[in-house]
Amino acid sequence: MIRIGLRRALNRAALYAAALGFMIFAGFPFYWMVVTALKQNRDLYVGASDLRHVPWIFNDPPTLEHVRLLLTQTDFPRWVLNTLVVVVAAVLITVVVAVPAGYSLARLSGRWGERLGMGIFFTYLIPPTLLFIPFSRLVSLLHLQNSLGSLILIYPTMTIPFCTWLVMGFLRSVPWEIEEQAMIDGYSRLAVILGVVPRLIVPGILTVVVFTFTLVLQEFVYALTFISSVQKMTVSLGVPIALVRGDVYHWGALMAAALFTSIPLAIIYNLFIDRFIQGFTVGAVKG
Repeated sequence: MIRIGLRRALNRAALYAAALGFMIFAGFPFYWMVVTALKQNRDLYVGASDLRHVPWIFNDPPTLEHVRLLLTQTDFPRWVLNTLVVVVAAVLITVVVAVPAGYSLARLSGRWGERLGMGIFFTYLIPPTLLFIPFSRLVSLLHLQNSLGSLILIYPTMTIPFCTWLVMGFLRSVPWEIEEQAMIDGYSRLAVILGVVPRLIVPGILTVVVFTFTLVLQEFVYALTFISSVQKMTVSLGVPIALVRGDVYHWGALMAAALFTSIPLAIIYNLFIDRFIQGFTVGAVKG
């Protein structure tokens, strides 16, 4: 009994140690961003020759100077608003198009649906640099130069192919008999598609939302190509342009911007993991 108790204690201690190590590993980037954003310039840029300097703590009292620089001397609040507009629009367009397309290819098209789905997925692998010229021509024809509408038009072309293929994969794991039983119980095909299927593929829809949100939030190349006005930039474009001036990097303000944008993203990812597990189990069992 003593050996069994000792073994359990050691296993529990190893589990807690592993969890603590993972927590430190995951949380250290946020800690580093906080420390860098709140350090004084003298503390931040001190020479490596000063052996008394410890880089991961505050050697001088913290300051909000870098945060004030970000919020008052740049258009960061405006960039955040622009980013939210583009993200919400791209997510809505992607969900509205990718979910029905994935369902149609997985359930209604037979063998050709799977082949067509793979073809759609391969379009996602095309490098963005190859699409500059046709996209530029399209944006010019629609008179969307230097507007958020150009990004709202272009970003779904990157998200819809992958998300359609993703929805198809989730539908393959959902038994067809659930939908068939619903139609036997009196539901029409349209009622099954609108009322039953969305509850079965909640994990897939959530994955589509988070993937689109993440991709659009961090996209830089197309934003740099089609947006030239500072007032219409997104966060991923405005922050490096405003805070990297030649060979001068405003590290404190850069880390403050990274902190403000990464915390909501981390929260969304944690919420997504919980809802993914719940949606998958409930949808598969209860239908």
